[in-house]
Amino acid sequence: MDFNVKRFAADAGTFLTRAVQFTEEKFGQAEKTELDAHLENLLGRAECTKHWTERIMKQTEVLLQPNPNVRIEEFFYEKLEKKVPTRVNNHELLGQSMIDSGNEFGPGTAYGNALIKCGETEKQIGGAEREFIQSSAINFLTPFRNFLEGDFKTILKERKLLANKRLDLDAAKTRLKKARMADARAVAEQDLRMTQSEFDRQAEITRLLLEGISSTHAHHLRCLNDFVEAQTTYYAQCYQYMVDLQKQLGSFPSSFASNNNQSSVSGGASVLVPTLPLSSSLPAGRSSSAFNELRSCSGSRKARVLYDYDAAGSSELSLLADEVIMVSSVPGMDPDWLMGERGNQKGKVPITYLELLN
Repeated sequence: MDFNVKRFAADAGTFLTRAVQFTEEKFGQAEKTELDAHLENLLGRAECTKHWTERIMKQTEVLLQPNPNVRIEEFFYEKLEKKVPTRVNNHELLGQSMIDSGNEFGPGTAYGNALIKCGETEKQIGGAEREFIQSSAINFLTPFRNFLEGDFKTILKERKLLANKRLDLDAAKTRLKKARMADARAVAEQDLRMTQSEFDRQAEITRLLLEGISSTHAHHLRCLNDFVEAQTTYYAQCYQYMVDLQKQLGSFPSSFASNNNQSSVSGGASVLVPTLPLSSSLPAGRSSSAFNELRSCSGSRKARVLYDYDAAGSSELSLLADEVIMVSSVPGMDPDWLMGERGNQKGKVPITYLELLN
């Protein structure tokens, strides 16, 4: 019990000494030992790393889960160390609605069949999105969070110890200046040597930890590469799913006048009408042979734009639905693209947005 009381008294005395030293420094009544420039730079770099790691983490979480309420719920599950319940995402919900409606209208009808195909594609995109989110959480967010909750907390702890050791050192310097008697000066000098040694040792520990930030940056760079790779895979999957769907829908007849199972005739009688075949070929202007023929010759042809397209760069040409442009093939160009011209404007255009005209 006496030991605990003595320890408490010693801790209280140390705290009071540091508080007095800190207050006098703030009022300019005591000198302050400055850290060397290299250590100060390392401390600033660590704070900068912490700040931007938090910002990137927050915005990535918003990207992966835009709903703030769901993010809060997932945060609580994580803190309680419970498994987050699996949720159906928006693509999967839309896909299921399309499939259900397609089955209701009839898989044998063009519209019903198209809805089912669209629904299946939306569910595929939903699955790809789920894999992207999971991969990003494991390979990108988790390492960032581990740094903030692990390495940086250790840095904060050692930096606080360094600040305390610095206060102890300056308090010892102040006591030595105030000492008048030889015995008092001898004690103050010994105290100063001890506090200087402890300060130097703590500064070295802190410096070594702060220099590890370079390793953190290297690790986060690898995580960033993993995140970009996951995004690339996700968007490539989505693009391929939609291209495949577009090809499937392109095989549907352009007229849906006879899509219904029943059609009214004169006199009010209803008769069954066979559904149109769903395996007819693409229109001539959209068939692969038409584009292959264009690539094999050095000429150009008119093409009608099927959908609006926003150019992704200066090398591409933006398009408006239903406008007519001139297109030609350039040797070495990606087979999914052609060179488009509209007046004085020129740039690459995707063939999936075009229909060649005779």
